Amino acid sequence: MRLTTLGTGTASPSARVNAGHLVEAGAVVLLMDCGSGVVHRMGERGVNWLGITHLAITHFHPDHTLDLTTLLFASKYGTLPPRSAPLTILGPVGLQQLIDRFAVIYGNTLEDPGFPLTVRELAPGERADLGDGVTIEAHKVPHTAESVAYSVERGLARLVYTGDTGFDTAVAEWARGSSVLLCECSLPEELAVANHLTPAQVGVMAELAEPGRLVLTHFYPPVLDEDIGEIIALRYLGQVIVAADGWSTEIEER
Repeated sequence: MRLTTLGTGTASPSARVNAGHLVEAGAVVLLMDCGSGVVHRMGERGVNWLGITHLAITHFHPDHTLDLTTLLFASKYGTLPPRSAPLTILGPVGLQQLIDRFAVIYGNTLEDPGFPLTVRELAPGERADLGDGVTIEAHKVPHTAESVAYSVERGLARLVYTGDTGFDTAVAEWARGSSVLLCECSLPEELAVANHLTPAQVGVMAELAEPGRLVLTHFYPPVLDEDIGEIIALRYLGQVIVAADGWSTEIEER
């Protein structure tokens, strides 16, 4: 499996675009979250957006969902010939209602995208088979009422993506032993809030989870003024990557 962090920012304006992470595993091309700017970041990186087979949304905040409609619109009108391959959108309970509400605004962009579109809601603990030996599992996280994290597995390679989350040892235990833990790291200690993580909190969770590598994302600009790696190293002794938009790596088996 290969991970590319297309968007590592937040709704706070910066050079980083909103949340979006690409996982390529055999015939499966999975985009996790699709915030503003992610579709154009795919263009910059030479990613074929028509090749995406699955889109998984962690929660319904705009910095994780706004380019969903852009992706569908680009698939129909952004290239010739338009997309014909099916696309599956996965997300927490309430996803269908979100898409129905988008359809009220955007009309046939979602009502008739021009290709087979499947919407599947995943309750916490539910697992879906994406094909070619790839599975995805949802896990409840403390952020919004619907928020979930995802575990993507193929063989012995496992990627856990927290999405947006507050501090939760249960999430860390669930992520234990992952090849890569893709974890939000939103705010410095002086700006800490209950539904996001600081570097110190990430360090504690990573110490419990013991991933092969810790990859950080979802940065509000002030946290990037911190020595994030040094703070996390007080608790977690593994490799820490402060990801940038377009950073890419193979996900190794463990």
